[in-house]
This record gives sequence, structure tokens and C-alpha cells, in this order.
Amino acid sequence: MALHSIAVLLQEPVSLFEYGVLAEVFGLDRTDEGVPAFDYRVCAEGPGPLDARNGTSVTAAFGLEAAADADLVAVPASSQARAPSTAVVDVLRAAVARGAWVMSVCSGAFTLGAAGILDGRDCTTHWRHAEELARLHPLARVDPDVLYVRDGTVITSAGTAAGIDAALHLVRLELGSAVATTIARRMVVPPHRDGGQRQFIDRPVPTTTAESLGPVLEWMLEHLEEPVTVDDLARRAAMSPRTFARRFVAETGTTPHQWVTDQRVLRARRLLEDTDLPVEAVARDAGFGTAALLRHHFTRCTGITPTAFRTQHRQPA
Repeated sequence: MALHSIAVLLQEPVSLFEYGVLAEVFGLDRTDEGVPAFDYRVCAEGPGPLDARNGTSVTAAFGLEAAADADLVAVPASSQARAPSTAVVDVLRAAVARGAWVMSVCSGAFTLGAAGILDGRDCTTHWRHAEELARLHPLARVDPDVLYVRDGTVITSAGTAAGIDAALHLVRLELGSAVATTIARRMVVPPHRDGGQRQFIDRPVPTTTAESLGPVLEWMLEHLEEPVTVDDLARRAAMSPRTFARRFVAETGTTPHQWVTDQRVLRARRLLEDTDLPVEAVARDAGFGTAALLRHHFTRCTGITPTAFRTQHRQPA
């Protein structure tokens, strides 16, 4: 499926942040930076402004019929998501039937559930709503611990900023890592990547802006190909190894070893996608040293081997 036309289905009350995520990724003209132009359509069931419950209203330029041929139909959060209209449900079911992408942000997953789209699928939503989503739609396999999940052509994301990760994941799948990275750079967010082959669950590596570790993380990213120890990093941060390890977990959500490993896997993904380097060379450049070690960590993190990943994701020159 291509990714040219995007239809965003608004339901009252509109959650402005989740709607804004979709507008930021797909609704801005970035053709001057090499990003393909999107045919971006904001749709609603009826004319007139939609309340956003904070003194703001949103008016959709299109009716639901504009979503009939969209490559992506996206549903941002709304308290109305739990009881969508028959017309909205029909639009989503038709999109799935024709093979279009369907994506929800936060509680927008309830609309997909009401349409029966999540039955038998892996999915997620904001952790506060996960139990309710599972109760209302017992045939859906709800995972409350991930940022987003892709199952077939259906992508569901957790709360607020996780929608950015999901949208960039889809851009990367359809348009390649270069386009996703360009959009992410403009948004000043990390260009998160997809995860396991079966469920496409991604746990992007946390970042930090704390002064204590920011310079150290930047140094680590610039020296991924070099062996590093916690003692080395602690000296660079002017901390004891124990204090550094505790601070690192508190600020990034993971250990130094896992952080470096995940970043090396991300670098390997980019090299496998964007270059024709042999797997052995990718392993060296990514910091794993040997192809066997790359294969071990890459398969553990993504669910597929480096060779299989390159076959599926390599962008033709």
C-alpha cells in the first residue's frame, strides 16, 4: 500500500494534541527537504466546528466521503471514540477491506475496537485505558506496555507522544528511513524504528535532556564502535560507577549496556537499509565487532536476522 493520501477522522470532542501529532507528521509541506507531498484531509461526519473543550474548536474541511480512497485513515483520541457513529465505523471497515492503513492515537483505539477491527489483533492504547479496552473488546489482544503495535495494516499507539512514534514508523515502512529521519529532525524527536517482525512492537530507546547525562549520551552515540564500560562512562560523568549506573537507569529507563546495544542495533538497521555494506562490515561499523554478535543482538531486538531485515527494508538506489 502506498502512503500518499491521509484522512484524519475527527470526533467531538477533539483531543488537540493527538490530532496535532497527525497534522505535524502528515499535514505540513516539507517538500523543500525532500519529503513527498501528502494529500492531507481532515474529515468529520458533519459540517461545522467541533468542540475541543478548552475554548478551542476545530472545523474539518472534508466530510467522511473524503476518506473513501485514502491510503491511511487515522483516528486521534476523543471521548466519543468509545461510541463512534455508524458512518465512522463503516469508513474504517471499508479502509481495512481495501487494504489501506488504519491507525489510532491513544483512545482512538476504542473506535477501531467498536468497528471490530481489533478482534484477533495485537493492539495497544494509553495505559490508563488498556484494561477498559480489553474489557470492551475481549477478542482484541491488548498490550499495555508498549508504545505502539502494528498488526497487518492496523497500527495502534499509546498516549500522546507515542502517536509520533507510530506515525514515523509508518512513514519509514512506506517511504524509507531517510524521509522519516527528515520529518523527525524537523520535529526535534528521535526517528524511532519498528521492532519485532511478527507484531511490529517497538520500545524506542529513551532519551534524556538532563544536564548530568546529556553530554555522556552524546559521546556514547559518537563512539558506538568503541568498547566502553560503566567505569569509563562514570569517569566521563564525574561520578562513581554505582551512582552513574543508578542515575542512568533513572534518567533513561534502561541500563548503560542495554542502551548502547539498542543504539548499535539502530545504527545497524540504518546501514542495512541505506548501504550495500556486507554484514561483517555492518557489524564492525555498528560496534558489534563480529557478524555473529550482530546477528545475536539484532535478532533478539527485532525478531529477524540482519539479512532478512535487509531483504525486506533495503531501499533501492
